[in-house]
Amino acid sequence: MPTISVEQSLLRSFVEAKGRKHDIDDLAFRLPLMGTDIDHCDEEKLDIEIFPDRPDLLSPETLFHGMMPFLHDSPANPRLAVNPGTISMTVSPELAKIRPVILGAVVRGVDIDDDIIKRLMDHQEKLHFALGRGRKRASIGVHDLSTISPPFRVEAATRDLSFIPLATEKEMTIDDILKSHPKGIDYAHLLEGMDKVPIIYDSNDAVLSFPPIINGDHTTVTTKTRDLFIDVTGLDFRACESALMLVCLQLSVLGGKIESVRVTTCEGKEWSLNGSPVEHIVERNLVEGILGNSFTDDEIDNAICRMGGIYNGDSEGNLSISMPRWRFDILHPIDLVEEVAIGHGYDDLAYDVPKAPLTAIPRQDGHLRRRIREALQGLGLIQIQSLTLSNDKDQFESVRWKPDGEITRMTNPITIEHTILRQNILPGLLRLLAANRHHELPQGVYELGSVVINHQNRDKFAFLVAENSGGFASLRGRIQALMRDLGCTDWTLEPIETGPWLAGRAANIVVKGTVVGECGEIDPRVSQDFELNVPMSGAQLDVSIMNSVLSDPVV
Repeated sequence: MPTISVEQSLLRSFVEAKGRKHDIDDLAFRLPLMGTDIDHCDEEKLDIEIFPDRPDLLSPETLFHGMMPFLHDSPANPRLAVNPGTISMTVSPELAKIRPVILGAVVRGVDIDDDIIKRLMDHQEKLHFALGRGRKRASIGVHDLSTISPPFRVEAATRDLSFIPLATEKEMTIDDILKSHPKGIDYAHLLEGMDKVPIIYDSNDAVLSFPPIINGDHTTVTTKTRDLFIDVTGLDFRACESALMLVCLQLSVLGGKIESVRVTTCEGKEWSLNGSPVEHIVERNLVEGILGNSFTDDEIDNAICRMGGIYNGDSEGNLSISMPRWRFDILHPIDLVEEVAIGHGYDDLAYDVPKAPLTAIPRQDGHLRRRIREALQGLGLIQIQSLTLSNDKDQFESVRWKPDGEITRMTNPITIEHTILRQNILPGLLRLLAANRHHELPQGVYELGSVVINHQNRDKFAFLVAENSGGFASLRGRIQALMRDLGCTDWTLEPIETGPWLAGRAANIVVKGTVVGECGEIDPRVSQDFELNVPMSGAQLDVSIMNSVLSDPVV
C-alpha cells in the first residue's frame, strides 16, 4: 500500500487556518476509522498507509481536504472550483491508437517553494502508481506556464524527433531517450511496437512533454513558478480525469485558482474540466439490508457528509448521493453502502442474526480430515499453514518431482518466489524448517491443505521431522501409527527411487493396492538446496485418494 509521511506542523497550519484545533491524539485515534492505517504518529511526523481504494488521500493537501469533514465536522466540499479559461489544446486523430485520452488544466497563483515542489512530485508519482498503473493508464505532466506559449497541440511524432528532456542539457532523439535516459529505460515498454509517439507542442513548436516518459527541460517547475499547466494522458478516461482533479485539488488547497483548458479530443469532441460532483443513486433497502440497520435521513446526511459527499434526499426509496468526481473508487452502489457504514461508524451499527436457514452439509472427507489432524497432533507434530503460492524451483526442481498434470501459473506475479499455485505441500515444510533452523531439534511439523492440479483443487497433507536420530525406522513407526488411527490395516510400503528422498530409504505408501502417497528420509542434497543440514524424514499423502480407498468408520 502507498505510504505518505506528513509533517505535523504542515497539517496543523492547514487545520488551524480553518479555525479548528489540530489534536494529535484525536488524529491518531480517529484517522484509521476513515480507511487508513497509521504506522507512526508523534509531535513531529505522521506516517500513514493509504488503502488502495483511496487515492484521493495520497498527498498532505488532499488528505487534509478529506479529513476535515470526517474529523472536524467541516462542511463537505465535493466540488472543485473551476473557472473558465482561454487556453486550448488540440489532439491529433492519430493519437486514437497511440494514447487516446489527453486532458489538461491550468492552476494560477500558487506560491511555490522547495517543499511544495517535493510534495507535488511525490503526489504525482504516487498517482502514477495508484491510478496510472505504472503510467500505463494515466501519466501526469506539470509545467511552468510562463515558459510555454499556448495554444497547445498534441501530435504523433516519429522517433527521430529531438528535444532537450528534463534534467539534461543536450538534445536527444526519441529513440535515444527510450534507450539511455533513466525514465526512458523505465517506461519504454509502454510505447513498444509503436512507430510514432505522442508529443505535446506549444504555439512556438517547443516540446512541452513526451508522455508518458518525460517533460521538456524548459518547462521545469521552480520556486519562481506561479502558474502551472497540467497535462494528463493515458488509456483510461476516469483514471486520467481523477488524476488531473487530484493534482488540481492539491494546488487549490495551497491557494491556486483552477482554470479549464478547452481540449479538442482525437475524436473531434470538445472537453474541459468539470469540477461538479457526480450524483449516485442507491436503494435504501440495499443500504439497510446489508448493514442491518435502519437510518434516518439525518443519519445518512451526517454519514455522507463525513465522507466528503452531499446527501440530496430520498425519492421513493432511492437515496441520491453526490460524491466528488475525483473519487475514482466509487464504481458500484455497494461502494456507497460502504461510505454510509464508514461515515456512520461500524461500532454504531445494530446487531442482527441471519434470517436464512444455515443447515450445514458435512464434507465427504470431513471425518477423514479430522482423524488425520488428530493422528498427526498425537505424534507431537505442530500444524502449520503455508502459502498456496510457490515456484517451479521449490515445487519440482529442488524436490525432484515432475509436475502432476498442468501447472496453474500467475499471469502477473509480483515476485519470482510466487509464480505458480502449488502441487506439493512438502516444499513449504522444508522452507519453514529452513526459516527456523536456529531453533533446537527435534522439530516436527505438518500441514493439511489445498493444492492445484490441472487447475482443480485437491487436498494433500505432509509431515516433516528434523531430528538427530531415528531415520527410516522412526518414520515407519509414524506411518504405522497414522494408519492405525485412520482404521487402515491393509497397507504396505513399496521402495521407490524418485523424489526428494535418500536412495534406498524411500517408499510409496500403498493402501489396498492403491498408491496414496510416499515417504522417506530427505536426501542431503535436497536439504542443502533449502539451506538445511540436519537429518530429516517425512511423507506426503493425497487426501482425495485416501478418501476413495478408506471406509469411514463413523458412517
